Amino acid sequence: MTEFWHSLVREFRLELLFQLLLGVLLGGAIGLERELKGKPAGLRTNILIIIGATLFTVLSFRMAQGRGDPARVAAQILPGIGFIGAGTILHLRGSVTGLTSAATIWVVAAIGMSLGARAYLEALGTTFVVMVVLAGLGRAEALIGRQAARSRLLVHARPGPTTLEDLQELVRISGVEIEHTKARPENADLVVEFDLVGPRRLHDQILISLVHHPSVRSVSTGE
Repeated sequence: MTEFWHSLVREFRLELLFQLLLGVLLGGAIGLERELKGKPAGLRTNILIIIGATLFTVLSFRMAQGRGDPARVAAQILPGIGFIGAGTILHLRGSVTGLTSAATIWVVAAIGMSLGARAYLEALGTTFVVMVVLAGLGRAEALIGRQAARSRLLVHARPGPTTLEDLQELVRISGVEIEHTKARPENADLVVEFDLVGPRRLHDQILISLVHHPSVRSVSTGE
């Protein structure tokens, strides 16, 4: 009976089917969390990545079959994932976004490789940890970030019908909260004063973003 079952599994590739279906579930769980947050690498991307990583790992073992190093094919997964991850990282006016999505893609590929190597417990445990980090620590990071630092920026810009709104939008998309905004004309400039609260690492990025705005003449910290 045992021999019959093993023969059935080999004949219909039931284990590979199980690995791929489990990959869909694990990648889908992580991808759904990313999708709900509107991140660039969402449900379909994570599922396809984990399926590809699983299948490449399985094929690497089968093609080696004792005649070569089974890790050679699987090792090529990492450069490919690095290429995809780089596509999720955006540089916009001095700010960088998408690093978490890129790191998530990297870990999802590792989970797929674990499935292909039959390390099912490791794959399940890693998925659980990733979900905790993405869902739980994100809230904690946001809470800590809001209390991390305060700064005041004085911006001298060319007056225009939408200059103030454009500058406010640029600050908001950088991930920092605007506590107070004050604008006044001064000679030929529009002087905008921002009181900001957010992660300390973002304050310098916002300053660089404002400096590169076409309407901005100068930016100072107001200290």
